[in-house]
Formats: sequence, C-alpha cells, structure tokens
Amino acid sequence: MATVKESAPPRPIVPGDVVAAFSEYLGEWTAAQITSLDPDHQLAGVLHLDWSGPEPVSVAELGDVVPLWGPLGLSHCHYEWVLPRSYKVIGRLPLLHDRTPNSYAFGWGMGLDLALARRRQQGDESQWSDPWAKHITGTELNDPLPGTADPDEETRRLTVLAAGSLDCARLVERYPALTGLTLSGPVTLSSASSLNELTSLKWLRLSDVFGMVEADCLLPGRVPELESLELVSVPAEYATAMRRLWRPEEPQGVYVRVAKPRKPQWLAENLDNPLRNWDDREQISAAVYKKALAQYRATRRAVLAVLASGESADVLTPRLVELGEQFGEAFNELDARAGFIETIEREELYDALDAIITEAGAEAGSGADLAWAGEGLIEGCESVRDW
Repeated sequence: MATVKESAPPRPIVPGDVVAAFSEYLGEWTAAQITSLDPDHQLAGVLHLDWSGPEPVSVAELGDVVPLWGPLGLSHCHYEWVLPRSYKVIGRLPLLHDRTPNSYAFGWGMGLDLALARRRQQGDESQWSDPWAKHITGTELNDPLPGTADPDEETRRLTVLAAGSLDCARLVERYPALTGLTLSGPVTLSSASSLNELTSLKWLRLSDVFGMVEADCLLPGRVPELESLELVSVPAEYATAMRRLWRPEEPQGVYVRVAKPRKPQWLAENLDNPLRNWDDREQISAAVYKKALAQYRATRRAVLAVLASGESADVLTPRLVELGEQFGEAFNELDARAGFIETIEREELYDALDAIITEAGAEAGSGADLAWAGEGLIEGCESVRDW
C-alpha cells in the first residue's frame, strides 16, 4: 500500500508564523520565523531572529526584530517540518525574508547560531565545543568505573559509537540527565527498557542497534519530553511497536522516522556483516549488493582458512596478499559496471577487511597478534584497486 503524503505539518504552522523556544545555549528564550513549507519533502524554511529574552507571549514582546546573521551568513535553514513540542507559535509577522533557504539541517537547535554570533561580537574567535555533549565508545561505557565515581550529571547529549554489546542500565546509571542520545552500532543492547528512566530525553537516534523487542519500547508516558525519534536498522518487532506508539504523538510535536526495520532472518544473516548498510543504499542496486556480499564472504572464508592452517607469517603473507588482490580486482569489476564506490564505500571495504582479521584474532584467542595479516590483505588490495 502506498504511503499517503501529508499536505500540512502535524503541528499547524504556516509561513509568517513566529515560533519561540527556550535555548540552553543562551539561557533564555529565542525566536524564529517560518518562511516556507515543502510538502513534497516535509521540510520547513526557518529564519532565526536576532532576539532573546524572557518567555514571550506574543510577537509584540519581541520589539523590532530582524533576521539573524550568524558566523556563516543569514541564519536561514530547512528543518524537518514537525514543530518540536517545546516550541510554541506566538503570532505572525510579514515575511522578513522571502527567499527559500539553501541549507539543510536535522534538529531545529534554535539559539546556537545566536550564541555563536554574540560570542564573536565579544571578540571570542576560539573553537566552540558543546559543553554538554560527549562522545564515547561502547568499550569505555562497559568498563567499570574506578572506585565509587558519581554519575555524570553534566552531560546532556551523549553519542556512543558502540561495538559488541551495551548495557543500557549502566548507561542510564552513568548519565541520568541526558536530553539526547545517539547509539551507532553495530551493537546489541541489553536492558534496553532502562532507557525509559531517562525522563528528560528529548531525542533518541539508533542506527544498527539490535537486541530490542517490543517490551523494550520507550513509552510516551515515561519520556514525556521526547521530540525526535530516529530508528534506522533496528529489529522489525521493535521498529513496528515504536512506530505504533509514537506516530500518534506527531501532532504534539514528535518527529518520527523509522527506516530499514530488520527481520530475524536478516539479523541472522547480517548481524556480523560489515557491508550490511549497503542493503537499500541509494546508489547500490540489489544485484550489486548481492555480488559484493558474496565476494566479501568468499574472501572471509579464504582468509580464515589460511590463518587457521598454523603456518608461519612468512609462509602465509604472500597468500594473504594474493587474497587482497582478488578482493580489490573483484570490486574493480563491480565498480566499473555500476560506479557505486565513493569515499564512504571505500572506507567500508577496508573496514570489512579489518573485520575479517578481528574475527580471526578472536578465534585464535588472547595474545594473538595478526597485524601482519591485515597488512598483507591491505597491501594486496592497494596494489590493484581502481576505486
């Protein structure tokens, strides 16, 4: 059944509307004007205004507002057209700028451009970094804290680049004040329902994250401030249940995107597949993906067999170089036909070779140093690749 495209945003807004929101970056309220709506792409043009102050009730309280000129020019951008629940429409003004914005961003983030502009006006040209944001790896999160360390109450926005497994109960215990959480896998979660304890959460983004079932869903009554939910490549059972729970919240100001739900069969075949993100990628056809996956699996089998033979590095290195050459030539041929390998795909192919060596090292047990094997594979691939 074809998806019915909405003709208007779920929270009513029209060009000319002025919206206000509290900005953590400013410590006070700021405002913006809706300049355009694009139903085909479900986007809103948003012009940030050079104003901040106490919570306004009407546009009259803003005074003679003007558009904001930020560090990169006019602060005018396309955002998803779902007005976040913490934002409010305070009135309408004639359009302050009638052209369509040329830039695009995810998440409205009102106040940041104004805070940066004021920073520069005060002569501060230093590199800005978000004082409430942190990036960590899954390994760092899984490592036990030394002594009796207190929870981190300062971090509000956390990005976890995870591998292997991740305990959500531990995540919540360490970072109880989160308003934003991004988990990028591949990673298998445990205690995923614990995320309901993040009662201040405003946005959640999961990509290549597995292990969740329907019982692990975030519940609207438990995380009442959620404004943005993005799920890409998660278990189908969880994706379906989350969509069912959160779609009705869109009129209250919750952006919902669910893509690439993964069924059990796909998970069984692809959980350890480093090229799984090529499935359904725009420039990669199903036929090309199938051939690429077959080549990766053939290379994986051959490399693991060579390394399991027990021969010395001196004996095995030439064979690994040869396997790397075969890998590179196979993708030369595929790319010559389809022209799909760009910077990201090239990096992912090298990651796939690294994954094979990592798997071989895990099978060999602790203490196995297979760096030489990875170098042989890469050397062979580098010597022939055209991509």
